[in-house]
Amino acid sequence: MIGLGGAEFRLPLLIGVFGFVALQAVIMNKAMSLLVVLTALPARLASVPFERVAEHWSVIANLLLGSLVGAWLGASWATRMRSATLYKVLAVLLVFIAVTLAGTHFLALGSLDLQAWVRIPVGVLAGVGIGIVAAIMGVAGGELLIPTIVLLFAVDIKTAGSLSLAVSLPTMLVAFARYSRDGSFAVLGANRGFVVAMAAGSVAGTVVGGLLLGVVPTAVLIPLLVVLLLASSVKVWRH
Repeated sequence: MIGLGGAEFRLPLLIGVFGFVALQAVIMNKAMSLLVVLTALPARLASVPFERVAEHWSVIANLLLGSLVGAWLGASWATRMRSATLYKVLAVLLVFIAVTLAGTHFLALGSLDLQAWVRIPVGVLAGVGIGIVAAIMGVAGGELLIPTIVLLFAVDIKTAGSLSLAVSLPTMLVAFARYSRDGSFAVLGANRGFVVAMAAGSVAGTVVGGLLLGVVPTAVLIPLLVVLLLASSVKVWRH
């Protein structure tokens, strides 16, 4: 209903309700986020044709220059952190996502009038930061990518949603490649049934959310979700 994959809300559940330790929860979240992105990409072609996305290939390339590096760094740091430290990092990032979510939906997003020689390096740096956050949390990063694309590249928000998916997919694959080097994928094999069941629920949820679009007012829904993220951050911090 709000245009995100839901990984931000799935992560606290994996930790607090289903009892997975921090790194296991991140990897499972990443796997399910990847399935949601793979489902969403073709689904959006009906409303945002491939030709329109291809017109903005330079935006995708610019952000990928940073996000691929950031994804590798973020996954590397996550595998090396002590669990206690990773819980606190995840809690801080949940607060950051909550603030970003509120700002994106309640503030009018314009675009920054930047020269190309400034916009390109800023885009790379933004991509690095987004890649790090996405890899550490196991999310697709759309909540950060969409406002970044609108602000830096003056793209309409509908097209920005598809562009964010095009950036997210390779970024997530790089994070997966890094996680696989440490044998972290064992949790997926050990919990294959759970992963499939929750991923199926996520895909079904995207369909239901689409049908309910507009039923629940944004002015009510977003504050509730922001409060949920903030409450989750406290629980994860104290885990």
